[in-house]
Amino acid sequence: MATRGTTLNVLKIDSSGRRDGSASRVLTADIVQALESRHGSIDVVERDLAAGMPFVDANWIEANFTPDESRTAAHRETLAESDALVAELKAADVLVIGAPIYNFGVPAVLKAWIDMIARAQLTFRYTENGPVGLLEGKKAFIVVASGGVSVDSPVDFATPYLRQALKFVGISDVEVIPAKAIDATDAAQLDAPRMQIADLIHTAPGGNAAAA
Repeated sequence: MATRGTTLNVLKIDSSGRRDGSASRVLTADIVQALESRHGSIDVVERDLAAGMPFVDANWIEANFTPDESRTAAHRETLAESDALVAELKAADVLVIGAPIYNFGVPAVLKAWIDMIARAQLTFRYTENGPVGLLEGKKAFIVVASGGVSVDSPVDFATPYLRQALKFVGISDVEVIPAKAIDATDAAQLDAPRMQIADLIHTAPGGNAAAA
């Protein structure tokens, strides 16, 4: 993360379909607050995916695979939202993701976000040895909320997918905060993930003990 004394750029992404009573939303806000307390100066961009996300379709595929110098105005309009999402991610030092598990995987809007930011020559590139991520040096915190699925259990296809998707674009420093069967309106049930958040932020580089 950025050193103390400089502004820490944070991108907070929420994907829960619920805005009230969402454990993932409560805990992503807690992470941002802890980062501010730890680091001092932060700039937060908030992206609520539940407000709507474009999905890959034939027009998007055509525009994306057309060389930049050959793209038409229509191509650029089709890619405009994806370009904006990539720019937000590139500018971030820290990524905070709220990811509820829906039917063993990530919400459709979070998968759509990943589809929008996984762009050859922008966030990864192909080499003789395979694809290489271009967004190294960033840190990610992922809050994984679920009703009955335990994080990293055999039926959790969300957490390994998110780790792989982030690693694919170069983000390998990833911390996962599990939040299983938590009622977000019951403060006591939030104690365990909040303690983990406090510990993770306290031990993260980029601050000092006085700021913890």
